[in-house]
Amino acid sequence: MLIAALSLSGMSLATAADWPQFRGPGGQGHSQAQNLPLAWSETENVTWKIPVAGLGWSSPSIQGNQIWLTTAIDDGKSLRAIAFDTQTGNSLYDVEVFHLDDPGAVHSKNSHASPTPIIEGESVYVHFGAHGTACVATDGTIKWRNQELQYNHRHGPGGSPVIFEDLLILNCDGSDIQFVVAFDKKTGEIRWKKKREHIGSDRLTGKSSVPMAYTTPLLVEINGTQQLLSSGADSIVSYNPRTGDEYWWFRYDGYSNVLRPVVGKGLVFISSGYDQPEFFAVRLDGAGDVTATHLGWNMKKAAPLNPSPLLVGDELYLVSDNGIATCLDAVSGKEHWQERIGGNFSASPTFADGRIFLLDEDGVTTLIAPGKKFETLGSNTLEGRTLATPAIIGETIFLRTDKHLYRIEKPIVSTAGKGASGN
Repeated sequence: MLIAALSLSGMSLATAADWPQFRGPGGQGHSQAQNLPLAWSETENVTWKIPVAGLGWSSPSIQGNQIWLTTAIDDGKSLRAIAFDTQTGNSLYDVEVFHLDDPGAVHSKNSHASPTPIIEGESVYVHFGAHGTACVATDGTIKWRNQELQYNHRHGPGGSPVIFEDLLILNCDGSDIQFVVAFDKKTGEIRWKKKREHIGSDRLTGKSSVPMAYTTPLLVEINGTQQLLSSGADSIVSYNPRTGDEYWWFRYDGYSNVLRPVVGKGLVFISSGYDQPEFFAVRLDGAGDVTATHLGWNMKKAAPLNPSPLLVGDELYLVSDNGIATCLDAVSGKEHWQERIGGNFSASPTFADGRIFLLDEDGVTTLIAPGKKFETLGSNTLEGRTLATPAIIGETIFLRTDKHLYRIEKPIVSTAGKGASGN
């Protein structure tokens, strides 16, 4: 049975205490964290708050006692990988990976350092779009660099890398050329490169908006077969991650895609992207063009452009860019509830400690209970802009703003006979 045989291709070296990639160990926004605070602010339940130089919207990636981020200094001319100690917030490494004379412009909601690092063992892989890709050791030394990927990402770099066996895989969807590429993770050499084959002719000829995209692929195992699910302009494609060969594809009308696919219940959940997003649930067991045969359900009302979906149990949760949260039955698409929570959203929702975390662009995190009835559990505000998705591990939330990185948790009471306190 497909549902029983579907599993995520996780990081083999990741533990429950690690958050090694965008949206966590499985890439779908689930955390095993417990005993998290319900309330925090600039003066409550913040263990430390440290400045982060430059600007970057990469999410924190965590392994052991290290937190890795990327940032761009000097208007994007200096692209850096930076590491902090998880316990103290002390700076561990600040490595200039690339130096550019002219990095070009970025969208007002983007940065030159938006893709999230991915950590495996003693290697931290950082990607800056067409500016370059590199492997930095966990001791701060650079193992390799590659700047062969020449494409125009127009609004700046977006999608984050994934690791499959000995490959580092990226989506590269520019306004000029579009492809998926795999590096040898040990050397940085290109092992395979696959041109996007299912973009509409009007988009390719300039009659409609250009076919750029900013997505992160997702690895999943279906009935014993590894699939790389990669969405871009006008289609999502399932690739063989070892070779780049296509298994199947599903067509839609959209471009400038951002959100990462989510899988469950034998379905992959995706959005068509700009200008008018449509949300799709597509069955995963097809071959070739499945557009006419494998649509599970679709919806247009309050479909997200940037925040990725979240699957918890039988329910799928969405938050639109303009702050409308929706709960649907994942299999049928039936709406359980839809509520406006306010704010504008780019970060993706996360499930941890029995609650769902929704972080808007102005430092406000709304906590809601999973379930078929809408219930808010709290709302917490920090200073600054917030477009990066938090990392949540152990009993701790690591949250990045445009200027700072926070460690948020309940305080530990050291008095004998007493445990943790806080909200």
